[in-house]
Amino acid sequence: MSRPGASSAFIALVRRDLLLAFRRRSEMLQPLIFLLVVVSLFPLGVGPSPDLLASIAPGVIWIAALLATVLSLDSLFRSDFEDGTLEQFAISGHPVTIIALAKILVHWLVAGLPIVLLSPLLALWMNLHTDGLGVLIATLLLGTPVLSLIGSIGGALTVSLKRGGQLLSLLVFPLYVPLLIIAANAVSAAVAGLPYNGQLGLMAAGLIAALTLAPFATAAALKLSLE
Repeated sequence: MSRPGASSAFIALVRRDLLLAFRRRSEMLQPLIFLLVVVSLFPLGVGPSPDLLASIAPGVIWIAALLATVLSLDSLFRSDFEDGTLEQFAISGHPVTIIALAKILVHWLVAGLPIVLLSPLLALWMNLHTDGLGVLIATLLLGTPVLSLIGSIGGALTVSLKRGGQLLSLLVFPLYVPLLIIAANAVSAAVAGLPYNGQLGLMAAGLIAALTLAPFATAAALKLSLE
């Protein structure tokens, strides 16, 4: 298959999935509402102390972002699997990695990018010091695509299961923990005036590795689920 054909298929899939996402606004807004609710409840639960909120802000925001992402992963491939679109694409002659990449990109645009855009508001609510705001945004820019990339593998493996959402969480949570620790540590280091370039470098390396490997792993998982 020629490269222009693959590019055209990728663009068409991205456009189609974006249109479907905006038609299902309730599903698109659900992770964002969950994110806002989780972050909003923490000050009520632990107390309004500015110093306490500032100290836990990086971890709270990242945990909320992680949970909001997982909440939307189960629907990543499920609708296309149930209506036969995945099977039709698999026999069309196009590489399955094309649909994997398109789905991952749309998932990040719909679920990951809004988290990045909301992060200044979340940081303000949690009284995060301004020195850590830029690093928080940087970690989310580097980390949320990794959440989508890794999550797509779990979503592809469990798409054929009726209750795959529970298993999906068990599959992806252990893989998310190192990213969560590094990201929260980078923001805390920035607030404390310590170097944080090493943490950002690790996150960038993780993004490159996930971007290189995850689409192929997702495509392989989709083929297994379609058999």
